[in-house]
Amino acid sequence: MKTYNKNHPSIIFAGSFSIDHIIRFKRLNKPSLGGSVSYCSLALSYYTQDAKIGIISHIGKINLKNSLLDKIQNKNIDLKGIKYSHVKNTNFVLDYFDHARTLTLKSKSPNLKFSDIPSEYLKYPPDVFVLVPLCNEISIEYVTQILKKFPDTYIGIDLQGFIRKIDENGKVAYIHDNEIISNMKRIINIIGDKLILKGSEEEMSLLAGICNNFDKVMTHCNEYNNNGIYIMTLGEKGSMLTKKGEKILKIPAFKPRRVIDETGAGDVYLSIFLFEFMHSDKSWKSVEKAAYFASAAASFLVEKKGPSGFETKKAVLKRLEKKRYIN
Repeated sequence: MKTYNKNHPSIIFAGSFSIDHIIRFKRLNKPSLGGSVSYCSLALSYYTQDAKIGIISHIGKINLKNSLLDKIQNKNIDLKGIKYSHVKNTNFVLDYFDHARTLTLKSKSPNLKFSDIPSEYLKYPPDVFVLVPLCNEISIEYVTQILKKFPDTYIGIDLQGFIRKIDENGKVAYIHDNEIISNMKRIINIIGDKLILKGSEEEMSLLAGICNNFDKVMTHCNEYNNNGIYIMTLGEKGSMLTKKGEKILKIPAFKPRRVIDETGAGDVYLSIFLFEFMHSDKSWKSVEKAAYFASAAASFLVEKKGPSGFETKKAVLKRLEKKRYIN
């Protein structure tokens, strides 16, 4: 994947696709394509034509129907980084009720291996390499090899798949586990100044070991010995961003026309933020601007079911200009 100029950044998303069985108020919907690689890549492909998008993943063919991949295959997304095996794919049951959800893992795709990355990707370093695992399929060793191969590349991190605790029954929980948190902090420290990390309120609080105090959670990020960017998404409360030496940014959430499905909103936020950030001069003011674009883009996602609520930059700009925020 060739590195482009700042007007055409190259971005690779690495992680598992999932089959999502979504239950809403005790009603089971048809299986849909899930996983951050799906939402991130699709959101960016709808948003702009000025990005080279690639995916690295490992698909289990036994239980993933090819038709679920139609949306991905019909977009201008490079799929040569996808490996197929005759195993079961990652499969989640997401049970939503009253803006909360339970998550159960029914099967898991194979872990990602650095040796499976296409030679073209290795030859032409991307501008951003985004690690978006679902259930610990990306190891510290994988991250270390990426950093050695791409020392000048920004590394995006979606926190969720690195710190999920999954029990023997497949129940997914965010509970403190010393080994998991220690490994995540090692990853943060080895990435250093090129890090752009995003997590939900729950995930960032767990990482920091702090509850019910957003400002303290964000301030805790400054304790890492790097100048990375840390993002905490807060749903209807918006988002917060921090970087060592900079004032904490508080970004409002934009008001959607309706709320149908919140799944993947954080993924949309991350992908649009990364694109706008790569287009910028990397100043803190530009980071704030990128976060507003990301927040507005994410507000469209919740208006439709599954991986379909994506919009163009033109539509996002219109919503930005109206400044209709959730109070």
